[in-house]
Amino acid sequence: MIAPVRTLAIGLLLGSNLLGTTAQAEDHPPPIVVSLRNHQFFPAEIHVPTGKPAFLHVVNEDATPEEFEVRQLAIEKVIAAGGSGEVRLRPLGPGRYAFIGEFHADTATGTIIAE
Repeated sequence: MIAPVRTLAIGLLLGSNLLGTTAQAEDHPPPIVVSLRNHQFFPAEIHVPTGKPAFLHVVNEDATPEEFEVRQLAIEKVIAAGGSGEVRLRPLGPGRYAFIGEFHADTATGTIIAE
């Protein structure tokens, strides 16, 4: 009688660990890589799913710092020259959200499209 109970307990633990891993993967999907090169973003158009958080990994390949900014979402993140940083996007409704490099706003521009 003890062996079936132990087997059931082990099965429940393993199952809950797998569910936890799936939930964590949904909470933190793989980041979308955005590069800054010659004061321009690549890609300049980023697509994210509506209603789910998204993460951007911003890589600054330039020799000067840049501030990644999405004014509509109140996001500002300074990325050091030659450095990188992660930006979390809260779950968004459908729409277009402009982003800029604040220090080079004339050339460093892009759009996040939530669909």
